[in-house]
Formats: sequence, C-alpha cells, structure tokens
Amino acid sequence: MPKRNPKQELLAWTAEVARCLGHAHRLELIECLAQGSRSVESLAEFIGQSVANTSQHLQLLRRFGCVASERRGKQVFYQLADARVLHAVAAVRSIAEIGVAEFRQVVRKDFLSLDGTDAVSRSELSRLMKDNAVTVIDVRPSGEFNAGHIPGALNVPMAELKQRLSKLPKRKEIVAYCRGAYCILSFEAAAQLRAQGYRVRRMEDGFPEWKAEGRKVAESAIAH
Repeated sequence: MPKRNPKQELLAWTAEVARCLGHAHRLELIECLAQGSRSVESLAEFIGQSVANTSQHLQLLRRFGCVASERRGKQVFYQLADARVLHAVAAVRSIAEIGVAEFRQVVRKDFLSLDGTDAVSRSELSRLMKDNAVTVIDVRPSGEFNAGHIPGALNVPMAELKQRLSKLPKRKEIVAYCRGAYCILSFEAAAQLRAQGYRVRRMEDGFPEWKAEGRKVAESAIAH
C-alpha cells in the first residue's frame, strides 16, 4: 500500500479550487456578486445563461468555498464567501496581463482606445475626497449602487450619463468607477465626459476592490 502524501493531497485540492475558478461564466458571477448579494434569477440574467445552468455554476463555486447562499422565501440569494476570492481572481488576471499577448491586445484595442489615461489609485482617491477636490460618480446600474457604493459617490448610470451632463461640475475633476478592472463602463464614461470638456479620470479597478480593502462602504437599499 503506497504511503499517504498529505502535501500531494493539499496540492490536489488547491488544483480543484483553481479548476473551479477556471471558467468565464464563473468569473463573471464572481464579478457580479462582488457588487452585492443577488438572486439566482438575477445572476442568470446578468451572465446571459439559463437559471439551471447558472445554478450549476453557483453550486460548484459554493462547493469550493467561493460563494455562500441563503434562502429568502422562495428565492435563493448568493454572495461572495470571502474577499480573498477577489484577490485570487486579481492574481490570475495580473499573470494574464504580463504573460498573455492576446490579453494585452484586447485591453489596448477595446479599453485603452477609449481612455488611456492613468487611473486614480484608491488611496489617492480617498485623499482627494477628504479634501473635497473631486466629484465621484458611480456609473453602475442603480441596483448595484444601492447594494453598496463609495460614500459620497453620485450614481450616474451609463444609460443616463448624456441626460445628466448638465448636473456635473466642469470646474472640479470627476472620477468615475464601476464594477472592477476592465469593466467597460468607466472607460466609456471617461471618454464621453472628456469629449464634452470635463476633467475626468477613472478609479483603478472598481468598487469590489475598494470594498475588499476594508474601506468604508455606503448602502442605499437591498439589491434584488
């Protein structure tokens, strides 16, 4: 009988967790849940999959400790189990940024072509807000904003940005943020605002990373 190797067992389980994260739909679910708790039906709509298929992905994520669930009446709601899940995804993404030429090509073509300016770090944004030196806008949909946002941020969903331009100050710099790294919304917002003569930058990454650092978060309502 072969001798048991506990290190190999641990490495095997670590590989299983990595395999669990190794699917685009599951990564998209993690991005969505990083905004706040969501129902299975809402998550299915977000990733454009059936409820049954979405449930299978969520059950696997729960199996390996990435998400947690609770029943509210007839609906099941999910949330991230731990902020370290975001850190793990960010680590994998950083490897892709460094080592995958195709990844960098997509970033240049579809994101930096809209807005190639340096993003504002979270620590710098915190300082600027303390000094009342910027107007911060959250360009995510209102449901995500209500579930959690940076205190003092204005919710200006991308669908409403053009109609609300006159409400935004031109003399003060604007910082836009959205769902996370490479969420197209903040890139589009920065491009549109700059074209209209506003001074604007994006916040690096997005709201989930702000929250994961333990920074203050405000809530307006419960997301559905």
